[in-house]
Amino acid sequence: MTSASPAAENTAPAGITYASAGVDVEAGDRAVELMKGAIKATHNSSVLGGVGGFAGLYDVSRLLTYKQPLLATSTDGVGTKVAIAQAMDIHDTIGFDLVGMVVDDIVVVGAEPLFMTDYIACGKVVPERIADIVRGIAAACSVAGTALVGGETAEHPGLLGEHEYDVAGAATGVIEADSLLGPERVRAGDVVIGMASSGLHSNGYSLVRRVINHAGWALDRQVSEFGRTLGEELLEPTRVYAADCLDLARTFPVNSGRGVNGFSHVTGGGLAANLARVLPQGLVATVDRATWELPAIFKLVSELGNVPLADLERTLNLGVGMVAIVSPLVADAAVARLNDRGLPSWIMGTVEADSDLIIKGGPDYVQGAKGVDGGAVRLVNAYA
Repeated sequence: MTSASPAAENTAPAGITYASAGVDVEAGDRAVELMKGAIKATHNSSVLGGVGGFAGLYDVSRLLTYKQPLLATSTDGVGTKVAIAQAMDIHDTIGFDLVGMVVDDIVVVGAEPLFMTDYIACGKVVPERIADIVRGIAAACSVAGTALVGGETAEHPGLLGEHEYDVAGAATGVIEADSLLGPERVRAGDVVIGMASSGLHSNGYSLVRRVINHAGWALDRQVSEFGRTLGEELLEPTRVYAADCLDLARTFPVNSGRGVNGFSHVTGGGLAANLARVLPQGLVATVDRATWELPAIFKLVSELGNVPLADLERTLNLGVGMVAIVSPLVADAAVARLNDRGLPSWIMGTVEADSDLIIKGGPDYVQGAKGVDGGAVRLVNAYA
């Protein structure tokens, strides 16, 4: 038998620390210090405590004045748009994409988004980068009128690359039960209003990135149609509609019989599929493509990738980020209200009984979507 030498017995491995494993606790603390001011700027008198607690606290005493308060909640991420932010090394806009994806789902039912939390997973905590991301989230929360009450940054070395990260968030809102919006509110004769998107928003980037890579276009390529680089266009922040939609719903209340009856947030699946989700069975929204022109970024994706129209329409928002369904008695006034607030909007269609249609089916006709067996949407004519 060969015995171990004394030297081998007495040699111990170097001490392994959390830092040597790739996690820098002090960097995380520095990131919090850099972002504290931006987070506090979103707080109102309902937010209790400061930044850094185990849980965010929000005083909901005002809900005691509600007859039947309903809480609404939503969670989402940004998707592969983060790859563009990382490639461009620009991180202070991606927060708008996160907030828009979350709070604008809540306002679809008419709920006011009260507070939000975020989650950032990264390969390495770079305090300035994390602070940039959170500052963007906070700025978007301020636009939406939503308090950012907490969050988490997790360092995952070995799972994510040093410069990689992903973001997610969740928000909670409230709506009085008798003001709840939904398919049951929509009636034949209602008018469909489109609200312009700011660009691609946060959906379909797997398709867009594939098209751009296939064409061999670099992110720093100047594109005359955009008046800026391709990367800057792709990174255009998602428009946050929450405040505009809430203002519209309060100006034209659903219970008046002359108000807003529904909203649809145009995200993954495109316009038709998302609009169909908020229509009741037996009704169809006829949307006229000729009422708006495709923004340049969508034309570019279509042409560079030779992407079929049907695929574009079920993947990208094509210039419409939010839809309102309103009584015909207030349609013109609702459009004027939105435009006065600086949100380009227009009448794009009407709702009618499905039984009145002669032609059903085909790529221009969508019935039900995302597990909702609801109404239908028919797209007609060509884009302007």
